[in-house]
This record gives sequence, C-alpha cells and structure tokens, in this order.
Amino acid sequence: MKLQILLLALVLIVVEANAVKQGINATIPALIVFGDSIMDTGNNNNLPTLLKCNFPPYGKDYPGGYATRRFSDGRVPSDLIAEKLGLAKTLPAYMNPYLKPEDLLKGVTFASGGTGYIH
Repeated sequence: MKLQILLLALVLIVVEANAVKQGINATIPALIVFGDSIMDTGNNNNLPTLLKCNFPPYGKDYPGGYATRRFSDGRVPSDLIAEKLGLAKTLPAYMNPYLKPEDLLKGVTFASGGTGYIH
C-alpha cells in the first residue's frame, strides 16, 4: 500500500512538472464538445432514432423562428461558450451534412440527445 501511494505521488509530481503552463492571455483554438441533448446541435437528426428536434416548438425564440435541430429554443450552452471564447456564434454538429473541414478548426460537437434512451 505504501509503495502504491509513493508511486502515485511520483506520477503526480512528474505530471505537474511536465504540464504545459498557459499564460494569462492564452487563446483557445477550438472547442470540442461531448454530451447529451443539452449540448446537441443537430447530430441526433442524422441518426436513426425517434428523438428528433427539427420541428416546432424547437427554435421558436431563435432568429427567424425556425427549428434549429437543437433541443432548445435557440442556442445551447456550448454555442454560448464558443461565442464567449471568440470561436463562433454557433458550433456545428459533427454529423452536419454541410460541415466543412475548416469548421473543425474552430470546434465541433459530438453530443447527441437521447443517446442512452432505452426503447
């Protein structure tokens, strides 16, 4: 037991010593998101599932009032975080058919609503 604690302490010291230190004004190049419906920006609509959000009332508060393929009335938390970081106003879904390779440089979401749903 003592040997395990010693090894753990040594590993933590090595990890801390080799950790990359970011400056105060460090930039974040991209935001990669994993999660469920609260972070889903449209992946679920491209999966063979009954849980979809591409119809009203989803998106009713979004500019234009159209369904955004998100499980919300507009943007989801990851969109707000991406905007605050200066990356993009909204993050694209990984399974979005219009996703371009350069979009991945700013961030993407792999989140999918209802992933753990049992029929």
